Amino acid sequence: MEKLAILGGEKAIKEEDKELFAPPVSKEMEEKVLEVLREWKMSKIDLTLEFEKKFAEWHGMKYALACNNGTAAIHCALFGLKIGKGDEIICPSVTYWASCIPVFSLGGTVVFADIDPETLNINPDDIEKRITERTKAIMVVHYCGYPADMDRILNIASKYNLKVIEDASHAHGCLYKGKLCGTFGDVSCFSFMSGKSFGIGEGGILLTNDREVYERAIIFGHYERHSQSITIDYLKRGIGVPWGGYKYRMHQMSSAVGLVRLKTFKEEIEEIDKAMNYFCDLIEKLPGIKPHRPPKGSGCTKGGWYNPIALYSPEELGGLSITRFCEALNAEGVRVFPGVNKALHLHPLFSEIDVYNDGKPTRIRYSPEDIRKKDTGLTVSESIQERVFNIPWFKKYKPDKIREYAYAFEKVVKNYKELLPGDKGNPKDFGAWGLTFRI
Repeated sequence: MEKLAILGGEKAIKEEDKELFAPPVSKEMEEKVLEVLREWKMSKIDLTLEFEKKFAEWHGMKYALACNNGTAAIHCALFGLKIGKGDEIICPSVTYWASCIPVFSLGGTVVFADIDPETLNINPDDIEKRITERTKAIMVVHYCGYPADMDRILNIASKYNLKVIEDASHAHGCLYKGKLCGTFGDVSCFSFMSGKSFGIGEGGILLTNDREVYERAIIFGHYERHSQSITIDYLKRGIGVPWGGYKYRMHQMSSAVGLVRLKTFKEEIEEIDKAMNYFCDLIEKLPGIKPHRPPKGSGCTKGGWYNPIALYSPEELGGLSITRFCEALNAEGVRVFPGVNKALHLHPLFSEIDVYNDGKPTRIRYSPEDIRKKDTGLTVSESIQERVFNIPWFKKYKPDKIREYAYAFEKVVKNYKELLPGDKGNPKDFGAWGLTFRI
């Protein structure tokens, strides 16, 4: 085995093939965007309505509402479900902040649940422990495209009469037991920012089969649609202005890109899935590394493999810190970093910050008890940073090149003892509150 690059040896990756990682940009996509510009359609909704229709059809859902980003879609979904003053949603602590912070503006609050150490999704066992008479909904995040345990979560929701919101921002094209993620909950939300597997520049969308949820979402932040879309009596009397005071319309350049991407996305994710599983099969044989993916034959898939990661077991590599391990891989030409989203319950916003000048921290302003005291037992959420790192996200199936990257992993693993003397351990703090994959 060659000498490690970090110790003066040659890099395993001699030349980066940018096509391996590049997002798709086609001539048709360019022309569709130019059409929006030339016809001055930027603030119209004709292309957006067409995009919504096709996205909903792909998922077999009745209603779709496109928004300017995934955060706005979640905000609309919470209002659509009538989440309000004093209501609690249960959310995993390890997720992007947009999964839960929008609830604050509606007077609701968030109760954090721990995650599963293998899937990094919300742990159904911990959900049930945290349900109270004020719980109204469960926020499910298919983290890094790994489908959550929807059977158990839906059973819990049914048992306690709770709503289920799917944050499918990582899960474009992912399957849970053969069915698309984003089709299980009362409402689901997707993000389309440029780094997502279905990136269209910026944007988000809400899916539901519930007409009232759909209309409430429209009246909350889509005033331009009120007269055409609102049919429910108690909503009709308030048309004309957005009830939330928000304008969440998707930009039509994003809609244009989305329409083109829908034509090819299924083929794109087939190639991504082939490439990523080929790579994962190669590195899975190495000690200390376990790719983050569903078991083969489970009917669950990772779709476009947004932000692919692997679990790390330092005890299998002589206690080598994940920081030193990633440093060695980077020196070989593999771009990796340790950690994932930081556990949100540790952020001051959820313990001490008074956003709306209510005289007490916003998270507990309408709570009859101090729910901050329940932020215990979140042990996996607090320790996961030292046991996970990102891996290359291959967009093209090029086996020869993929094997080069797998060789880099093999090289580092087999020479791990050479890294131990220079290992300074992990920093006290890593990961990021707003961690998201950006192009």
